[in-house]
Amino acid sequence: MQYLVLSLLTLLLVGCQEQAPQTSSDADPRWVKTAVVMADTARALSLTGVLRARHETPQAFRISGQIATRHVDAGQSVRLGEVLFTLDPSDLEETLAASRAELAAAQASLAVAEADLVRDRQLLEQNYLSRQAFERAELSMREATTRRDAANARLAESRNALGYATLRAEADGVLIDVNGEPGQVVGTGQTVARLAHDGPREVEVSFPAHWRPPQKGELQVGERQIALTRREVAGAVDPATLTWRARYRLEELLEERGLGDVVEARFMLNDTKATGYFRVPVAALDERGNGSQLWQVVDGKAQPLPVTPERTTREHVWISGEGLEEGQAVISLGTHLLTPGMAVRPLSEEVAP
Repeated sequence: MQYLVLSLLTLLLVGCQEQAPQTSSDADPRWVKTAVVMADTARALSLTGVLRARHETPQAFRISGQIATRHVDAGQSVRLGEVLFTLDPSDLEETLAASRAELAAAQASLAVAEADLVRDRQLLEQNYLSRQAFERAELSMREATTRRDAANARLAESRNALGYATLRAEADGVLIDVNGEPGQVVGTGQTVARLAHDGPREVEVSFPAHWRPPQKGELQVGERQIALTRREVAGAVDPATLTWRARYRLEELLEERGLGDVVEARFMLNDTKATGYFRVPVAALDERGNGSQLWQVVDGKAQPLPVTPERTTREHVWISGEGLEEGQAVISLGTHLLTPGMAVRPLSEEVAP
């Protein structure tokens, strides 16, 4: 009996020792790294833009047909009048031949009408022809003349159409896009290439919907700053991207960059535009399921705080939302592992042994 009691006491002590560490582990909060919410009081806004030509025009045939030859590639420099594409001229040449034959027939008819009018005038003078018959000859003469003029116009139109079968560059520049291929049937006005004219260069920038593009800015090219002046801005916000599209003229030449290059532009904004926006590290933003949120420590527990992202860079994100204050501490690492009410403890509270 005494041995049985000792065995039961031993098992009870072992069970308590195995359960105690588990209870202690559940009670220990997770150590978390925190960062401070910073108010966005800076008046400078840095955005990326794309280098464009002042004039970019689509190149297209003025008639429909099948492409016979292609003489250029994307990225190629071309000169004014240089051949880009040609169409199959077979039908156009037949039309030109028919127009020439029609003109010849009209000219022959006109010659006959002229001869008849001369003869009828002589007969009228000798009283061998009535005035009515002579006037009918005059009308035939006018009709033949009109037919001759119409045939001339159709011949000129056919010649122009044959000339339109050769597409030439309308200016000096660079082809930034070429999509026509031999054998392709194209319609009148269908774009087969896009030409960026030589000359002034511009920067196209997209601004967030809540910032109206300013009049001035500067382009950052290494250690060099090039002044920018706004030339145009879209009349409305793009509904797909919720941005203002603006074009800025470069006040200096920029030869070291090519068309389509992504560049960095900086703009000065009014302080009122920055009111209500805060900056936190990118890692602090949690965008799981229910929208964007930050995590703050409230009474030793992690609690979500809904926010709205406004702009993001590699290191920081600009946000807005209710309950945000400058200097507020938020969890800045491992936010994807947090759950509401989880016990946490900032590393700043860690005490050395």
